[in-house]
Amino acid sequence: MRTPTRREARSFARDGAEALSRGDASAARELFTKAVAAGRGTVSVLLGLSRACRVLNDGSGSMSAVDRALAVEPHNVRALILKADLLADASDSKGASAFYAAALRSAPGPEQVPPEMAQELRRARAMSERYALEYQAHLRDNLATAGYDPATSSDRFTQSLDIIFGTRKIYVQEPRYYYFPGLPQIQFYPREDFPWLDEVEAATNDIRNELSAILADETAFEPYLQGDPKRPYKSQQGLLNNPDWGAFYLWKYGQLIEENAARCPKTMKALENVPLARFTDRSPSVLFSLLKPGARIPPHNGLANIRLICHLPLIIPEKCGFRVGNEQREWVEGRALVFDDTIEHEAWNGSDQTRVVLLFETWRPEISEAENKLISAMFEAIDAYSGTRPEWEI
Repeated sequence: MRTPTRREARSFARDGAEALSRGDASAARELFTKAVAAGRGTVSVLLGLSRACRVLNDGSGSMSAVDRALAVEPHNVRALILKADLLADASDSKGASAFYAAALRSAPGPEQVPPEMAQELRRARAMSERYALEYQAHLRDNLATAGYDPATSSDRFTQSLDIIFGTRKIYVQEPRYYYFPGLPQIQFYPREDFPWLDEVEAATNDIRNELSAILADETAFEPYLQGDPKRPYKSQQGLLNNPDWGAFYLWKYGQLIEENAARCPKTMKALENVPLARFTDRSPSVLFSLLKPGARIPPHNGLANIRLICHLPLIIPEKCGFRVGNEQREWVEGRALVFDDTIEHEAWNGSDQTRVVLLFETWRPEISEAENKLISAMFEAIDAYSGTRPEWEI
């Protein structure tokens, strides 16, 4: 039997595409099959063959052709969507969902997508969302039978479900300066783990009254992020030397600011029993942290995971927000929050009023006293080597 020429093979492929476009799936399948047999097994021909077979309810033939196309181009978006459609036809929702998701991940940017593919991608996204909702409903129904109730069951387990469903990202400690291994990845710590906060919270009104006197002094607050001529310039997303994020320090980098502390005796009294993190020339820092109307602190990570940050909300207008990792909490005046700032976090003030919290550092309860001594000794050795105060920000 004579082997078709390359020209004939191209003709089979072209005629197959024309037959498919006019709705003659039977002729298209025959022509595409001839093209493949003649050595014209390109991805476009294999996809045409797969589509023709699908129209003719030839599921195995369609699947075989699309699998051959994906063997050549594993990230071909049209092939991935067709494979997903075939799995959906076979009631394999898990497989279909996986291939729709793969197609969406492999798709180019919106400006590079032709209209026909854009429509297919919208369909793939809709199918992915439908399968996701079906999957979530299936899991929730089965878990409800097992006794799961989002209102009363473990918050950690609920978060794990959200991560499975893709509604929460995974965030971990990523300190910019020093990482101490083996610590738990906790975004917000349970309030009851820190009974000494009772005394701080009880003094909220006294602390706020002292803050009010400071706010009346327009020169009292300094920009939280300030440039250092001995360090390279960092843009800090427009916050460097920007008074929109202001600070009034009572302690700064381990040094008591006596003049400021004298203006806030009741605040200092309320902090007497707080186990402040103490590192020479680094900690503690205790300050009133001010965020002006419309200002935003962009997502960032703290320097070291050996301490935790506490917020005592003092002036909290509406439209203020605070996120640590994948969890957003509402500031409530007089109710403290304790969090790990080496997990990505951000804050914003969408109101037309100033937001202020009292911010201070405390020891991590998981680090032993012996380990604390070693960490302190290490930092002192680092500073002795450099001979200058370390670059250190909360």
